[in-house]
Amino acid sequence: MELKELEAKKILVTGGAGFIGSNLCEKLLSLNANVVCLDNFATGKKENLISFQDHHHFKLIEGDIRNMETCIEACDGQDFVLHQAALGSVPRSINDPATSNEVNVGGFLNMLIAARDAGVKRFVYAASSSTYGDSKELPKIEDRIGKPLSPYAVTKLVNEIYADVFHKTYGIDTIGLRYFNVFGRRQDPNGAYAAVIPKFVLQFLEHQSPTINGDGQYSRDFTYIDNVVQMNLLALTTENTNALNQIYNTAVGDRTTIKDMAEKLREFLADFDPKIADVEILHGPVRAGDVPHSKASIEKAKEFLNYYPSHSFHQGLKEAVKWYWENLKTNN
Repeated sequence: MELKELEAKKILVTGGAGFIGSNLCEKLLSLNANVVCLDNFATGKKENLISFQDHHHFKLIEGDIRNMETCIEACDGQDFVLHQAALGSVPRSINDPATSNEVNVGGFLNMLIAARDAGVKRFVYAASSSTYGDSKELPKIEDRIGKPLSPYAVTKLVNEIYADVFHKTYGIDTIGLRYFNVFGRRQDPNGAYAAVIPKFVLQFLEHQSPTINGDGQYSRDFTYIDNVVQMNLLALTTENTNALNQIYNTAVGDRTTIKDMAEKLREFLADFDPKIADVEILHGPVRAGDVPHSKASIEKAKEFLNYYPSHSFHQGLKEAVKWYWENLKTNN
């Protein structure tokens, strides 16, 4: 199936008001798909929907995946599901493992059951690089994982196991996408569990020193949002039956240290505000549950999904910085 064939298809995006979900909704609407967004706005934001909330092919269901009736309503008549709804953040799961489990495991199971019963053709879901746990192997290869290092990682591993069991037991086709440190437009810079890039952006814009956890030599496969949208569309449309019921790393296939990321962020932002070049970068203690290094192998995604990332880290960071400057500068 080509992208143009998504026209008029009915696609449910859970967590559609979130950072990744809203970008998926926007892209699908641009392809003339019929999009249903399910979100309880626990972490998603209504302002993420502003640019397309009045689109005639868009429908919003405000509800919680922990409620089975809501999941059944949302899945009714849908061709595909892009399941993004979850409580993210390793620290959040450490502080409140029970709620993370209720949403990420209980809610995921509800969605699988509802999708199965509705006859959904394909269930594509957000998995996580946290599943690699204590594995020190680099690059990370899909079929070799370690032991989870946080409750969040446990929940995302359980998702993969459930998806596999549901395919084998009920015949529903699934694809799991292990996201690696996604960043870009609409990612929230505020709150206790803000991701590192938008959090640092906001601090730089306010001429405040960001604090790196540790010496800054931990590294990540920072992945721009457009690469994630690209992977979801490939997973949605692939006609390669061997590509189904698999897990794929969703990344660039490179790694950048936290220190280098912070310095590059400061450099790019200083193009808009020269004073940012003088903002000092500080260091604090290492954060519990953090994986030291993360780099994905994307060979499997290349082979089965013909995935070649549209954006390198630097290309994505430049686009993200421009978006944040245009959307956050009024707050400074």
